[in-house]
Amino acid sequence: MGKGDKKTKKGKRAAGSTGKTRPAKRASAKKAAAKKAVKKAAKKTTAKKAVKKAAKKTTAKKTTAKKTTAKKAAKKSTAKKATAKKAAKKSTAKKASAKRA
Repeated sequence: MGKGDKKTKKGKRAAGSTGKTRPAKRASAKKAAAKKAVKKAAKKTTAKKAVKKAAKKTTAKKTTAKKTTAKKAAKKSTAKKATAKKAAKKSTAKKASAKRA
């Protein structure tokens, strides 16, 4: 009455066989189990896809925000440089006119 006895459930489990003491699953039960497994897998994949899409959207928004802020900063710095150059020209022009007088 152990693992080697093919007439007991324990022995049939060890041998991997079926019979009167350990009947095989019915075909309808197998089909239902397979359907449930397919549904669970489908739910998981759709949930994963939704999460990935949401992640892509947020990263895309972040990158575009970074790009626009970088462009704005570049515009500001070039504008500052241009005004600094104009101011320098004016001050040199004033100095030159002061020397003449």
